[in-house]
Amino acid sequence: MNHSDWEFETLAVRAGQLRSAENEHSEAIFPTSSFVFNSAAEAAARFSGESPGNVYSRMTNPTVRYFQERLAALEGGESCVATSSGMSAILAVVLAFLKAGDHLICSNSVFGTTTVLFQNYVQKFGIDVSFVKLSDLGAWQAAMRPNTRLCFAETPSNPLGELVDIQALADLVHQHNSLLVIDNCFCTPALQQPLKLGADIVVHSATKYLDGQGRAIGGAVVGDKERVGKDVFGVLRSAGMTLSPFNAWIFLKGLETLSLRMQAHCRQAQQLAEWLETLPAIQRVYYAGLTSHPQHELAAKQQGGFGGIVSFEVKGGKAAAWHLIDQTQLLSITANLGDTKSTITHPATTTHSRLTPEQRDIAGIQDGLVRISVGLENLSDIQKDILRGLQ
Repeated sequence: MNHSDWEFETLAVRAGQLRSAENEHSEAIFPTSSFVFNSAAEAAARFSGESPGNVYSRMTNPTVRYFQERLAALEGGESCVATSSGMSAILAVVLAFLKAGDHLICSNSVFGTTTVLFQNYVQKFGIDVSFVKLSDLGAWQAAMRPNTRLCFAETPSNPLGELVDIQALADLVHQHNSLLVIDNCFCTPALQQPLKLGADIVVHSATKYLDGQGRAIGGAVVGDKERVGKDVFGVLRSAGMTLSPFNAWIFLKGLETLSLRMQAHCRQAQQLAEWLETLPAIQRVYYAGLTSHPQHELAAKQQGGFGGIVSFEVKGGKAAAWHLIDQTQLLSITANLGDTKSTITHPATTTHSRLTPEQRDIAGIQDGLVRISVGLENLSDIQKDILRGLQ
């Protein structure tokens, strides 16, 4: 079907589906490792890439393809490669575009495991890595080198919701003949489409909001037909960080309600953040929807909503933060996010625990910081649960 004139919500429900001979209404799951060819010549043509079609589920599977085509349509990209996790999506991009002697620049306010991947493992292969403040374009400019090939930013950042002007950063990066990769996990294409703002590649942890119910692990890379459709796909074909058909089907179902869920998450998070600012036990609230947020205007400009993540510092440091978390009865104490169920975690000792104290300080991860992924429960129940730990 030609979906070039469809709106976002329609794409989220309809894009990418190709019915089988059974004429099913809901997308089918194809739990098969391999596919049968009509002849040796057809098999040869499929393996060589001369003829399109299924080859082997490590790199081609109908259910996975449905998910890839739908997410590409939502992000405004030409191609998508689905992977086994969000981290494998990032690794696939690194393997596709960097080699020994190249230079990578990453914002210092990213998911802790992303920092560990770049610093502890990517650098082992002779790739230099620099970390800069996300919102400081001058720092990005100063970090540029003749061998800079890739710039990676997570905006909004985890867990403080810091932003960068994507269009301005893309212009800067392209002046240096480098690629800009944006982690769009927190916003999803329902709220932000980095490719339309100048980014070259978008990565996702589909585990989070794309699923929306904490059911499966997966990731995705979105971009053009050449870089993603050939280069990143080539990594997947050889390295095998493959998304399972069942998980792809789960993510397809998640995409169908993505727009509705993100609107609800944003509405709940906004009200919760405004309420938290009124509590004397809270030292500071991090949420771009607040006018007190230093990048509130930028968020309103490049995002279609402020997201569902609210972080705040509790007076009293780690002890107070842990007390708050331990006293909750409704909120789930887990490091996952993007779920219909609200979750609460202490970033300094969970998601960012593998960073050194100095790295956490640079990233703004204080001992009293608490992160809440605001779910879809009644807001008053969430508030009562938080108050229980602040008494």
